[in-house]
Amino acid sequence: MNTRSRPTKTDLAAAADRTIPDVLAPALSVLFVGINPGLWSAATGWHFARPGNRFWPALHLGGFTPRLLHPSEQVELPALGLGITNMAARASARADELSAAELLDGAAVLTDKVARFKPRWVAVVGVTAYRIGFQRPKAAFGPQPESLAGSRLWVLPNPSGLNAHFTPVTLGAAFAELRAATGLRVRRPT
Repeated sequence: MNTRSRPTKTDLAAAADRTIPDVLAPALSVLFVGINPGLWSAATGWHFARPGNRFWPALHLGGFTPRLLHPSEQVELPALGLGITNMAARASARADELSAAELLDGAAVLTDKVARFKPRWVAVVGVTAYRIGFQRPKAAFGPQPESLAGSRLWVLPNPSGLNAHFTPVTLGAAFAELRAATGLRVRRPT
C-alpha cells in the first residue's frame, strides 16, 4: 500500500485481529500506549491511522513534534524520544470489543516491555483501558501515583474521534500537560 492510500473495505475487513509493530527504542522520553490497533491501523501498519483520530494533532499541539506528522511518518518518533505500543495487540473495529482478560494480559506484556526498554514516561492513551488492565478502577487522567517497571506513569484521554468528551484543543492541552511534566523542550506548533 502506498504511504498515503486509503484502505478499501476489503482491506479493513481483512485487518481484524492483525497486529502491528511497535515504534520502540531503548530509553525513550515517552512511550505512548494506545488501547489496541483499529482496523485502519492494522490495514496500513501505522498507529492511530484512522482519519478522525486526533492522536497526531494532539501530539503536535501538545508540543511533542515540530510539525503535524502523518501516521506514515511514525518512524520519525524515536528521534524525538517518543514511541508507540498498545495495551492489547489485536486489531478490532472498536476498543470495546476487547475483553477484560485481554487488557489484563496486555498490561502484563506492557509491564515487561517497559522493564526491557526503560522509557522515562509511559502515557496510556485511554483511561478505561488503564483502569481495567491495571485494576485501578478509580484512576483519573494525569500523573499516576504508582510507577510502571520504574517508569513514571500518566493517563491521557483516548484520542479516538468517537470520544466526544474531548475536542482537538482539549486533547492538545492534555498532551501539553504531559510534555511539561516530562521536561521535554517545547516544540512549538507551526
